[in-house]
Amino acid sequence: MNSTQTHKVGQVHPISLYLKAWLLLFVLSACSYMVDYMQVQGYLRWALILMFMIMKAGLILAVFMHLKWERFAVKLLLFIPPIAILIFIMLMNIEAGHVFINRYS
Repeated sequence: MNSTQTHKVGQVHPISLYLKAWLLLFVLSACSYMVDYMQVQGYLRWALILMFMIMKAGLILAVFMHLKWERFAVKLLLFIPPIAILIFIMLMNIEAGHVFINRYS
């Protein structure tokens, strides 16, 4: 055996996987636009828009960046920092509410 026969070739995914991902991205984008078209207001509007945005980002990460087939360590490397940032944002929000109540009471 020569060295070219022992070298593993990268995994090739079927085109149908990418077509399904594009279709799902189109559907999620349409749902996001429908939130504006239906004139949903308030916190529900922002919750729906953020939910669709996160779903689209997760789909892009999983399929197009091949994260679905990566090791667990790479997944942790990508997901722990944003989760930590969200926790810090929540803590700052709680602290801001506490300061607001103490300052104006």
